[in-house]
Amino acid sequence: MSIVWKYLDKRSATVDALKDYSSMKFIIDHTDDEIKAAYQKMGGVSSPQYDGMPHSHNPQAAEDRIIKGIEEIDVLKERYRQAMEYMEWFVPAWNELSEDERYGLEVFYSEDERQTDSIYDICDHFSIERSSAYNKKNRALGKLVTLLYGKP
Repeated sequence: MSIVWKYLDKRSATVDALKDYSSMKFIIDHTDDEIKAAYQKMGGVSSPQYDGMPHSHNPQAAEDRIIKGIEEIDVLKERYRQAMEYMEWFVPAWNELSEDERYGLEVFYSEDERQTDSIYDICDHFSIERSSAYNKKNRALGKLVTLLYGKP
């Protein structure tokens, strides 16, 4: 399935894609470490757990742990593949935007603050009024929509 189909409604999908950027970047940056940790969990011997409950012996415990590790690694690799596909689709369009356009979109759609606070940050940064800040953000978003999906 192509990454474009995940974001089909162009304008709202561009906003969703913009919000997914940081998590996709995180996945790409940290997947190798997570895979190494999964490999380490697969190879070790489990320590006894003293919780007061009786335990039964499982002769396939080591195999079960290896299978669980392999499944976890497969999930991590698939997640990484999807993140790479997303980046190949999104980053070229993102890089076509100017610094000012990227700043406006990053600030407005950041999850750290409310959008009304974000618009005031944009106003302060560019020394413009609120309506101009909204217009600037909407033009940047429209340009990003066009870069990602082509003309509407």
